[in-house]
Amino acid sequence: MSVAPPPTVTLSDRFARELPEMAVPWQAEAAPDPQLLVLNEPLARELGLDPSWLRGPDGVGLLTGTAVPEGATPVAQAYAGHQFGGFVPRLGDGRALLLGELTDPEGRLRDLALKGSGRTPFARGGADGLAALGPMLREYVVSEAMHALGIPTTRSLAVVATGRPVRRETLLPGAVLARVAASHLRVGSFQYARATGDVDLLRRLADHAIARHHPAAADAPQPHVALFEAVVAAQASLVAQWMLVGFVHGVMNTDNVTVSGETIDYGPCAFLDAFDPATVYSSIDVGGRYAYGNQPIVAEWDLARFAEALLPLLADEQEAAIEVAVASLGGFRPAYDAAWSDGMRRKLGLPEGLDDEVARALSDDLLTLLTAGRVDLTSFFRGLSGAARGAPEPTRELFLDLAGIDGWLARWRALAPDADAMDRVNPVYVPRNHLVEEALAAAPDGDLGPLHRLLDAVTRPFEERPGLERHAAPAPETFGAYTTFCGT
Repeated sequence: MSVAPPPTVTLSDRFARELPEMAVPWQAEAAPDPQLLVLNEPLARELGLDPSWLRGPDGVGLLTGTAVPEGATPVAQAYAGHQFGGFVPRLGDGRALLLGELTDPEGRLRDLALKGSGRTPFARGGADGLAALGPMLREYVVSEAMHALGIPTTRSLAVVATGRPVRRETLLPGAVLARVAASHLRVGSFQYARATGDVDLLRRLADHAIARHHPAAADAPQPHVALFEAVVAAQASLVAQWMLVGFVHGVMNTDNVTVSGETIDYGPCAFLDAFDPATVYSSIDVGGRYAYGNQPIVAEWDLARFAEALLPLLADEQEAAIEVAVASLGGFRPAYDAAWSDGMRRKLGLPEGLDDEVARALSDDLLTLLTAGRVDLTSFFRGLSGAARGAPEPTRELFLDLAGIDGWLARWRALAPDADAMDRVNPVYVPRNHLVEEALAAAPDGDLGPLHRLLDAVTRPFEERPGLERHAAPAPETFGAYTTFCGT
């Protein structure tokens, strides 16, 4: 009986070749006892990888970076960043590793990278470059949920337990996450290039980003201005989508703002339960800089830092470059407002052609009621379609101001909202914080049942299914206040 040859996996090194000043060749640390815990088989097939091979020893070697294909050049990437408003000129991949770029069957170039694969030259202080199992599983769950919601995001291919404990507050089981991205270029990449004072490096980086993510900019009269405007538009759309589903990123530093417009770095992230713009889940965000309601403002601030990095490419004279940057950045708020307003129209099932002022007043009044009542965002919007079908309104009982919500519902029903359209955009299931914690707590003991049930729910978020009622329900009162920790 013949045995099929192992598949050929080719990883190119375009980033490292074109921008060697920003790439340090490096190798992952060996994993003492690697055990594949979760594999994203649909994503593997999308990338042209054989899931059965990935489950074998050679595949696990790829997923931990200890057995990379011949010719691959893994690198740690250099970047800078504003972290909570303070600039750090040299951050980089302290515990991440870009294995290389895959070309998928559709011809798209995708980064394959690792998190938790060991210390690199960019590791800060006493950091060991390793990662604990819990944060890697959190990123897997939440990033795949975001993808299923239709929100641009990096993807999670696999989580492998390493068999090596890592020390945080206590000893915790270690793991490596294999992450797939359109690229890992970020605002911080441009800040790093600008900080070197090498304008040629900055130009090559910008041209690399144009070719990879925004090729239409190459044909514009001012390609680098067009690049900036494309990133502004992508980020405005992205953050509006976060806000519409109640996603709180938690650490919107400039090194976590992608040029592609994908969500990246699922550290202290969470989804809203009670609606409150001041919500902060991150243990390290003591001032509320990255609160839910601040996310559009912070995104605009981060993009202003991107503009500063690009100034030498926007015009020959700095004053002229600043004028160009200010004008281009001015597109953020209209783009965000348009994306938010369009999203709210769809969530409310409003008819085409409805006057903008009527739609805006309806959504603004609803947000006031949601905030006053600290209403569960996901439950409210999903339950609202029942009211559009004439069913009793269960979400009414979530509000403190019953007269206010009754008046609002009467105005909304009078517009004949489309319940089917609402169900296509309002999820039944998001990664409920208490269920994420339940899954992460069970996994170190070898119980992956809660994790797989959660993944089953959130990767088909709009389809209500029997047996998953618990995954659609808010947290019990005993869950208490929720805090996340930046473990990634």
